[in-house]
This record gives sequence, C-alpha cells and structure tokens, in this order.
Amino acid sequence: MPESLNPAQLRAYFALMEVVSLLQYEVRRQLQDEGGLSYVQFEILAKLADSDRPLTMTELADGVVYSRSGLTHQAGLLEKEGLITRASSPDDQRATVVEVTDEGRARVASVLPGHVGVVRELLFDALDERDVDALGDMMTAARDHLRSRPPRSAAPRGRSRPAVSDEA
Repeated sequence: MPESLNPAQLRAYFALMEVVSLLQYEVRRQLQDEGGLSYVQFEILAKLADSDRPLTMTELADGVVYSRSGLTHQAGLLEKEGLITRASSPDDQRATVVEVTDEGRARVASVLPGHVGVVRELLFDALDERDVDALGDMMTAARDHLRSRPPRSAAPRGRSRPAVSDEA
C-alpha cells in the first residue's frame, strides 16, 4: 500500500487544485466572452503564434497536454473559423503540420490583454515578488518532473484510461 500524504502535503495539494480550478474557471469565462475560444483553443493559437515554424499535431498534443482526438476536433473547429491551417508535412507524409493564420494571431492579440488582466488580478496580485519567484521555481520543478516521463504521444493508442477533456 502506498504511503499516505502528510498533512502539509495534503494542504498544499488541495490548495493547488482549488487555485487551479478557480483560476481556470475565470480564465475560461474571459476567453469565451472576449474571443469565443475555449482554453485549449487559446492554448493552441498561442503556441502556434509563439512558434517560429509550423508545429505538427503531435507537438501540439504534447505541448497542450490534450488527447490526440480532442486536439483533432479543436483544430477542426479553429480551421473552420480560419484561425489555423492544417496540411501534410513536406518532410513526413504521415504528419500533419499546423500553422496559425493572420486572423488567428489577431484573435490571440484581442483576448490577450483580458487574459493577462484576469491572471494578474486573481493570481499575482495576492503575491509579492518573492512569492512569485518561489512559485515559479516550485512549478518549474514539478513540471520538469512530470515532463521527464515519456510524452503522451508515445503512449500506445487505445483506451486503457478514460480520456480527460476540456470543454469544447
């Protein structure tokens, strides 16, 4: 039987999960209200807009931590709106490359000020500079630990575990 979490670990875990839930709720609401985007759609557009090259669907799936099928669905919605383009990779015909359009960049630019405002108000206004540095260090260490495992794209395709999804 695995060792249980101590009281400090439980407190930290539940506080983290509550903060993430509360912040995600407000961020999702802002993105939908101001840009008609779900969080994962915003993430896809932001990653593509920040990249100096088109990304493959696998790179996107690993980057946004989203299922392949869910990402394909979201990419289809974004493509229908003219925010991204998808095409076969010139280097690997099995891969699909995705690129943000000028309209997609404009959509990111239009929601970004509100997004930053929500994050600043709800997260960073409650912290001083030392807290922000400590939080950044802690979350980077936790992220790097989690990312040291093989990427989700390396997992066999199949339904061994239920998929976790974002609202559409």
